[in-house]
Amino acid sequence: MSKTGSTTKKSLGLDVNGPVFWSSIVIVVVSISLVLIFRKGAEEFFSSSQAAITANMGWLFILSVNIFVAYCLYMAFSKYGKIRLGGRDAKPEFSTPAWFAMLFSTGMGIGLLFWSIAEPINHFQTPPLGEPGTPAAARQAMNFTFLHWGLHAWAIYGLMALALAYFTYNQQLPLTVRSAFYPFLGERIHGIAGHVIDILAVIATLFGLATSLGLGVQQVAAGLNHVFPAIVNNITTQIILIIVITGIATISVISGVERGVRILSEWNIRIALFILLAVMVLGPTVFILGSYVQNTGSYIGNFLQLSFWNEAYSTRNWQGSWTVFYWAWWISWAPFVGIFIARVSKGRTIKEFILGVLIAPSLLCFLWMTAFGSTALRATLAGDPTIANAVASDMSTALFVFFEQMPFSIVLNVIGIILVACFFVTSADSGSLVVVSLTSGGKRDPSVAIRLFWALGGGAIAAVLLLGGGLQALQAAVIITGLPFAIILLLMCYSLFLGLHEEAEEEAKLGKAQQRKAYQQLVAEMLARRAQKQGAKTTGASQDNPELPNTDTL
Repeated sequence: MSKTGSTTKKSLGLDVNGPVFWSSIVIVVVSISLVLIFRKGAEEFFSSSQAAITANMGWLFILSVNIFVAYCLYMAFSKYGKIRLGGRDAKPEFSTPAWFAMLFSTGMGIGLLFWSIAEPINHFQTPPLGEPGTPAAARQAMNFTFLHWGLHAWAIYGLMALALAYFTYNQQLPLTVRSAFYPFLGERIHGIAGHVIDILAVIATLFGLATSLGLGVQQVAAGLNHVFPAIVNNITTQIILIIVITGIATISVISGVERGVRILSEWNIRIALFILLAVMVLGPTVFILGSYVQNTGSYIGNFLQLSFWNEAYSTRNWQGSWTVFYWAWWISWAPFVGIFIARVSKGRTIKEFILGVLIAPSLLCFLWMTAFGSTALRATLAGDPTIANAVASDMSTALFVFFEQMPFSIVLNVIGIILVACFFVTSADSGSLVVVSLTSGGKRDPSVAIRLFWALGGGAIAAVLLLGGGLQALQAAVIITGLPFAIILLLMCYSLFLGLHEEAEEEAKLGKAQQRKAYQQLVAEMLARRAQKQGAKTTGASQDNPELPNTDTL
């Protein structure tokens, strides 16, 4: 392949890819302005569009995500699984624990804290099938929770990350979404077509980051108010939280992945594991372990049915509000999470990469959901409505109400608030680094100025939307972007296959040539030794016309 790098040049002191950088800024500013000016109309438009997509295109989301799971597993266990990201001699930049901490903090993080109790309780109270409030409804609730947070979600991230990592490290292309389409577009990825792809990825990442940051600080503020009533949950508190979180994220972004993001991610995992172990020890330990085994087995046993269930014979739209919503959300976040995972995954084989991204995070998610969700369901089935009432009134307080049912509740609540905030910091800094990569043409080490610009820009967008009340509209807009990105990911599957197939053929030819050369050398050495025994005359004759075995079949 003949490749050229994406060009960047100074613009207002920033080392950027001009078309992507400035187009993204203009689109973001215009979009936010329209949402704030026509807030009610924007919310209605996005809401109706989201409802139409989930009702009419839900089958496409379900089919696509199942294809992604099958594709990732095929890549791991096929001949392509031996290919190393970065080439044969590449070594991982980060230890396996650090790598896992970063991809987990970025890929899920805060969602586990918010939904680990709220989602199972919601499914228990309004199940897609059967009667609510029964043991069967509780088992079904955990099945669907595992579905939404398990292999399918991580396969979406894994596919995007694998494609980007491969074309970046093995084909020497910039770390941008456009690079994954080189087999289709060729050198045109450095032109208008490539700019459009990256601009779409920047918009999705910025809006997703801003809405997540804005909605997240609302949860942190609610938690602070719940634990410390003197702290009022209002817009002032939320803006202060955004400033603090953005400030910490900015320091981390400037420090880079090797120091800032890695250190914060590792501490996130340490705190999360501490809380998980605390819940398992202070809570019903035997029940949690037993339900973890049962929930995982039930999920595996019903995997195909859960994965392909499409609510075809029902007049309800439960799936549109949950499963299809989740698939669209994960897909819309794929550029953000995928680029970051690719950034930290050089040096790993495809098999190691796929299994690391799919299996390990899924199992930890399952354990987390079981420890919190199953314990909450157990209390609700026993007749205690406290947690269920909290979910019904304000889901953002469910975690803190859950902790109040345990010893050392104040300590757990404080640590929980810290963990929520830390997860948002890592989401903010990793998201900013992704936007930096996209708008700087995929440069490996972009300037501090561009990092600072986007780190502060993400916080500013979230603050403006909080003040203007436009977060919900943009959240729906992010979901809508999941439809075109689903198609993009399907095309990416084929593009990645073409790239890997070409490399596998080259590897096979190289291996065959090396085997032939080694065999010829071995035979030559054998003949030389034989010639030495037969004398100088025989040696000369043998060297002039050695009768080597036919190596064409090797």
